[in-house]
Amino acid sequence: MFLNPQEAHKSAIGTLVERSSRFVALVHLPDGRQPAQMRDALVRTVATLPTQLRRSLTWDQGSEMHLHTEFSTATDMPVFFCDPGSPWQRGSNENTNGLLRQYFPKGTDLSAHTREHLDAVAAELNSRPRKTPGWESPAERLAKLLATAS
Repeated sequence: MFLNPQEAHKSAIGTLVERSSRFVALVHLPDGRQPAQMRDALVRTVATLPTQLRRSLTWDQGSEMHLHTEFSTATDMPVFFCDPGSPWQRGSNENTNGLLRQYFPKGTDLSAHTREHLDAVAAELNSRPRKTPGWESPAERLAKLLATAS
C-alpha cells in the first residue's frame, strides 16, 4: 500500500507485485482505503490480470483488508497476511513502493491521479530492467512465465 502521509491517508495507491517477475499492478484508490473501497478496487484490478497471476494475495496487517473474505469470494483468491511488523515478508512490494516515490513524492495528492496515469506508471515500471530478474524487465519476465504456464 502506498499512502499519502500528508492527508491522514485519505488517498492511496494499492500495489500488487507478482513475486517472481516483479510485475506491478497499481490499485486506484482516489477516495481512500476504507475496507469496502479496497475490496472493490482490488476486485476490479485483479480482474484485469492474467488468470495465472490470480493464485493468492499476501497483504500486511492493515485494516483496509477487513473485508478480505468478500474479496476472496469474489475473486476465488485466498488472502494471506504477513506477521505484524514484518515488512520483509513482502520485500518485492516494499521495494516497489520505494520506486513509486520517484513518481509520487511524499506529500503528493494521490487522488489527483487518474486510473490511466497509474496504468502509465505501472507500464513504465514494468518495462524497466531490474537486477533481480537477471536484468530483464518485469514485463519480459512475466511473458516468459505465462508462456511456460500455457
